[in-house]
Amino acid sequence: MPVTETSPPTGTRAGTSPAPAPPPGTATAPAPAAARMTPRAKLVLLVLCGAQFVIALDFSILNVALPVLGRDLGMGQADLQWAITAFALPSGGFLLLSGRLADLFGRRRLFLIGLALFTAASVLAALAWSPAAFLAGRALQGLGAAAIVPSGMSLLTTTFAEGPQRERALGVSGTVLSTGFTIGMVLGGVLTDALGWRSTMGLLSVAGLAVLAAAPLLLTESRHPERPRIDVPGAVTVTGGLLALIYALSTAAEQGFGRPDVLVTLLAGLVLLAAFVRVESRADQPLVSLPMLRRRTVAWGNLAGLTTFAMMSTVIFLLTLYLQEVLRLSAFLTGLVFGVQGVVSAVAGLVAPKVIGRLGARRTLLTGLLLQAGFTAALLGLGTGGGVWLALIGVTLASLGHLWAIVAYGVTATSGVPDAEQGLATGLVTSSQQVGLTLGIPLLSAVASAHGAALRADGSGFAQATLGGVKLGIGLDAALLMVVALLVAAGLRTVRTTRRG
Repeated sequence: MPVTETSPPTGTRAGTSPAPAPPPGTATAPAPAAARMTPRAKLVLLVLCGAQFVIALDFSILNVALPVLGRDLGMGQADLQWAITAFALPSGGFLLLSGRLADLFGRRRLFLIGLALFTAASVLAALAWSPAAFLAGRALQGLGAAAIVPSGMSLLTTTFAEGPQRERALGVSGTVLSTGFTIGMVLGGVLTDALGWRSTMGLLSVAGLAVLAAAPLLLTESRHPERPRIDVPGAVTVTGGLLALIYALSTAAEQGFGRPDVLVTLLAGLVLLAAFVRVESRADQPLVSLPMLRRRTVAWGNLAGLTTFAMMSTVIFLLTLYLQEVLRLSAFLTGLVFGVQGVVSAVAGLVAPKVIGRLGARRTLLTGLLLQAGFTAALLGLGTGGGVWLALIGVTLASLGHLWAIVAYGVTATSGVPDAEQGLATGLVTSSQQVGLTLGIPLLSAVASAHGAALRADGSGFAQATLGGVKLGIGLDAALLMVVALLVAAGLRTVRTTRRG
């Protein structure tokens, strides 16, 4: 059954000028999007990217602060992983459901609810008086993030028309997401040293409040006029499957894959996700449109997005381990290495739309994946001494390819999708981002940790064993990127993209 939305008339979206009405009976082609954004459109983009930036900060800002946080709240080392996992579980598990709810009940409404919940939860985490209070705050932050990310992305893609404007907006958004993750690592160390770990959560509270104050003034609502039905079986199976899978991989990163709870939840997650596919194939109003996934641009674009996010976050994590545990750099100096990477990432993201204009989205996506794979592989030359410059140059150039891939996959996976289904499409795009960020580190860090432990058991020194584990993880990282690049090239080989000068 066709569904209509209440949204600005064609030609009056942010950044475009009103188009004259054609004579009755005249067939018209869609007018090209204006190349430049209006001041209001820029403010809308600033608000949406501001929310993305805050969420990206939250993914990484606590990494350096965890030991101090544990001592202050009385959390044992084995329990510290829950400071990350408590956020990752709801933020990854509820993404698809939130994307659909944004489509059905209002994108602006869900975006504001998510922001309010995230901001209040950050205050709770900052003021936490016990481990339970802190973890409750983190879990509520994750639930808020699950509402913010897909609704914010669908607001972006329905505000900026397909073409140069959307490519530019997605370029800025991808840059903000990637650099926010990197800046979070730098700020985490600086704030913890200067003001204590609670200041990291305080920063998120202030930033969330600032975005929440501006958003109602700039964002307009889009909603379905009819009362929709929620795909309850689909919501239960996909949310349960993602929660189980994220829990299993996060726990395995710290405790190994041999624990019974890891194996049981991993199997349960896979079974639930398989059941989800079965349920969606029969649902009248599915949470995920399987016909949409049969679009090659959507399916292959999202595979590329999940992989580039998972592998970039992993290599950053492994290099953090290398710089601090092998080369014995301080947290501050480690942050400076990734600060350089963040600057280059920002430039790369802003340049990416121009690259897409010349090469097309498909070629830009493949070029980005191959660049990321190649410079990640170059990090296999790291040693126990003098590897700072190789780490800096390698991760910085890999980030250039990563940002090109981010923008190109966002364009690829949302192109040709009608506005009424943008929440579904962007729900998949943001799920790829968040699930990639959530799953990549636990999976490859578990492999690296196991290999390092085996080398230590064989008599290798701590630094040499750690380096061996890091290099194995980096090698697998580069190999996975290369394999996915080849698969995406084959899957999109007949999809034509438009070049723009």
